[in-house]
Amino acid sequence: MSSKNSSLEMLKLGFVLAIFAAASCTVLALVNSVTSVKIAANKIAKANAAMKVVMADADSFEAVESFAPSQNASIKIQSLYAAKKDGTTVGAVAQINGPTYDKGTVMVGMKTDGTITGVQFLELSDSPGFGLKANDPTFKLPNGKTFYGQFEGVNAKDGLKAGENFDAISGATITSVGAAALIEEGTKSMFTFFEGGAN
Repeated sequence: MSSKNSSLEMLKLGFVLAIFAAASCTVLALVNSVTSVKIAANKIAKANAAMKVVMADADSFEAVESFAPSQNASIKIQSLYAAKKDGTTVGAVAQINGPTYDKGTVMVGMKTDGTITGVQFLELSDSPGFGLKANDPTFKLPNGKTFYGQFEGVNAKDGLKAGENFDAISGATITSVGAAALIEEGTKSMFTFFEGGAN
């Protein structure tokens, strides 16, 4: 085979590979555009379902565009929603992310008087066993409640103190205190919103 034929074969092969690569990229872009919309819709649906769980009295939720950030640099208030019933604000829901033993994301509902209406973990990546008991609906504390369920009815104006107004999980104190810190930062931001302020 001459070097001319060899060069032509190489160019032909390169051209075929380029066509396959372009077609693959096009297909991947189309799949991504279709699935990214579905993934975003699923995230919104999950957040809306969690909001209804933590604030059952509300019939609608309205995103708050400007809200007070966390005063703790390692904790982030990801979103805040006004919880409405018949057009009147009856509370708020905040989504908070930050360190637990590893990290977690919680959604907290609170009435305008400071009463916590519910807590829902959206994510928790703590160690299997003790740490993940915080998000386990089958695990009950000595008070008969789940870790996250015990916050319902607590007034956030009093702050959250382990051993006083919530029980830590035995063997998972870091997770317990970390999760309570996320909840407390969310309630602080909601109080600021109720008072008509933001950052």
